[in-house]
Amino acid sequence: MTILEARAVTKTYETRGVATKALAGVDLKIEKGEFSVLAGPSGSGKTTLLNLLGALDDPSSGEIMLDGQQLSDLSPRELADLRLRKLGFVFQAYNLVPVFSARENIEFVMQLQSVSAEDRRKRADELLEEVGLAGLADKRPLEMSGGQQQRVAVARAIASRPRIVLADEPTANLDSENATHLLEIMEQLNLERGVTFLFSTHDPRVMERARRLIRVVDGQIERDERQE
Repeated sequence: MTILEARAVTKTYETRGVATKALAGVDLKIEKGEFSVLAGPSGSGKTTLLNLLGALDDPSSGEIMLDGQQLSDLSPRELADLRLRKLGFVFQAYNLVPVFSARENIEFVMQLQSVSAEDRRKRADELLEEVGLAGLADKRPLEMSGGQQQRVAVARAIASRPRIVLADEPTANLDSENATHLLEIMEQLNLERGVTFLFSTHDPRVMERARRLIRVVDGQIERDERQE
């Protein structure tokens, strides 16, 4: 089942009258249950594509479809609701709310979805245990290591039970041990819970674990291959 699809997508940025094409006619389908990676060097267009797929930016031309729904047909409010209910995000810089505890950061998305306080707390605590942070529920981000913060970010991303989690360079700020641990957690969530992941990265540790490797070069998909 196709969750996300890009159809002939282009993206052009203009700076001081100079146009730069970041994406040039990209076609891509992401299926339910995939553990896929957009790979490529800095400036290749992979993060731009991920942002378009996540409804964080608009294409210059072409269409993005989520669950068969064309994003360009939606109002800003409808797009915000779609991101809240169908998409999970993990960012390189964690993007946790600094004044919230780990539990409160995870609960926040569910609060926006009008989940009851009791159910929010129960699910947040279950997710913290699942990512190995059961004892840190009341800690704020600055009281945790980078690896711990990123695990909170993963728990927050799946708390809303999204259709797909988009992860932009999630291991970039982590040492080898923390990166490996984080990837093991995400892989387990994919295999045991069926969480669909799409990464944007140039980290070989992430690429090695991908079951589908999509190489982006100069704004185009150069190669799209399945891996054992």
